[in-house]
Amino acid sequence: MVHPCSPDALRGAIEAAQRGLIEPILVGPEAKIKRLVEQEQLDISPYRLVAAEHSHHSAERAVALIHAGEAQTLMKGSLHTDELLAEIVKKDGGLRTERRLSHCFLLSVPTYPRLIAITDAAINIAPTLEDKRDIIQNAIDLAHAIGILEPKVAILSAVETVTNKIPSTLEAGALCKMADRGQISGGLLDGPLAFDNAIDEQAAKTKGILSPVAGKADILVAPGLEAGNMLAKQLTFMADAEAAGIVLGARVPVVLTSRADSARARLASCAVAVLLAEAQRKALASTKVAA
Repeated sequence: MVHPCSPDALRGAIEAAQRGLIEPILVGPEAKIKRLVEQEQLDISPYRLVAAEHSHHSAERAVALIHAGEAQTLMKGSLHTDELLAEIVKKDGGLRTERRLSHCFLLSVPTYPRLIAITDAAINIAPTLEDKRDIIQNAIDLAHAIGILEPKVAILSAVETVTNKIPSTLEAGALCKMADRGQISGGLLDGPLAFDNAIDEQAAKTKGILSPVAGKADILVAPGLEAGNMLAKQLTFMADAEAAGIVLGARVPVVLTSRADSARARLASCAVAVLLAEAQRKALASTKVAA
């Protein structure tokens, strides 16, 4: 737990521990955390506390704990996202893989019959075609980890037809062909699809769209960060959606929520990270057996 210096950040870690999801290691300024504990009347005596001087140092020490094999996932506390990601993506001593990092919001929306993922809404501002390939593959891997065996991936744009006037429609068409050629695997892709066609079967039928994805999407791929971020926050703040946030593509899962998120959102994100970490362990074990 990196820099848990706000009440919700600290409570999120404690609640996740009390529910048996995690064994938290609290990394941050010791005096500041202890003042917060006293102020909020919390008990952190069962948990390890690793002292750090400030938020950037907290991120550095947390990544070092991963490298030392003392922790299996990272959870953002009350520090800026850039501070945490800077340590993760460092060429020397970071947690990079061959995949591009991306973020997924996993949402439970009261008016939608199943969980839905939105990506990328927090890291890649204007992703290229190659970036989107990794973003989609990361999201598919997450869907597998939570039990969706063949997730339906809707690549969003403003319309459902390909036109050079809207570049995101061209990329959607290319990504679908990449999936046909095996460059993206494990899911069903379709796009471009407007938002209504992606999540509402009647809207898709009305527009004559025949697709196993239209109206049944598990994953929504935004054309850019701005669209994805606005969509996720609209569902959270206007449709009472519960959201979990996680960074994918690093050596370990990274729980990444907004500093304004509730302890409940952090708890949900921890649960998703646990499932993803378990899937990664199984994949590594099977690779070693095959070797």
